[in-house]
Amino acid sequence: MAIIRVKDLLIRTYIGFNPEELVNKQDVVINLEIEVDVPEKALKTDEPDGIYDYKKVTKRIINYVQEGRFKLLEVLTRQLLGMIMEDPLVKRARVEVDKPHALRFAESVSVEMEDFR
Repeated sequence: MAIIRVKDLLIRTYIGFNPEELVNKQDVVINLEIEVDVPEKALKTDEPDGIYDYKKVTKRIINYVQEGRFKLLEVLTRQLLGMIMEDPLVKRARVEVDKPHALRFAESVSVEMEDFR
């Protein structure tokens, strides 16, 4: 098993339901933790055959978030978690989405969700 972490992925998107949030993109910060099996063959040969492609899923997430419109952090978080869990190599995943400056006296508000097989 291996745990892959993608940290502080900063993306601009439409997030929220207040009038100004519907017309202005905002930053979200995404952290991923993905637990996968690593094929023994890959460990012996140092070749990427059968390895989980974290670059591919990260690109997919970036595109999805940039092009999307979301009212709730909870919905965005769950959708990203579902995308990650589609890959049969994934055994467990955790997604945290932060919305910086969502509250006046807080650095950010975040939602975190986890799933496993």
